[in-house]
Amino acid sequence: MNPVVRLKVKKLVQEAKLPRYAHVGDYGDLAADLYASEALILEPGSTVAISTGIAMEFPSTHGALVEDRSGLALKGLTTLAGVIDPGYRGEIRVVVTNLGTAALDVKSGDRIAQLRIVQRIQADFEEVTELGEATRGAGGFGSTGV
Repeated sequence: MNPVVRLKVKKLVQEAKLPRYAHVGDYGDLAADLYASEALILEPGSTVAISTGIAMEFPSTHGALVEDRSGLALKGLTTLAGVIDPGYRGEIRVVVTNLGTAALDVKSGDRIAQLRIVQRIQADFEEVTELGEATRGAGGFGSTGV
């Protein structure tokens, strides 16, 4: 089992819920649930930022990605702009779009997204005139027949 990363979470509103994993242990969840701290109706085609009512403190070595929940994705709810950098200390808000044909009723306390904790890796980008050969080559999106 990997070492536990301790993250500080501050409730900005009393009714906020801390992120939590539904399943833990060796075969536990990859991401923790994020909860809405407000109620709203998300009309088809609309994009909003849903408040979670929490702020977090990440160590400099980690950040997070906000990801879709499978059940909500089937209803057309998808997340956007979901990168949380280690230095960010503001409220975690989940930007979502309703791609479905029906309005979605979000209640305070509903699970709205998943928070995947990631290790931060800083790369050096070097401009070159040629790249090494690879089996895939320049084949891009859809080149594997999917």
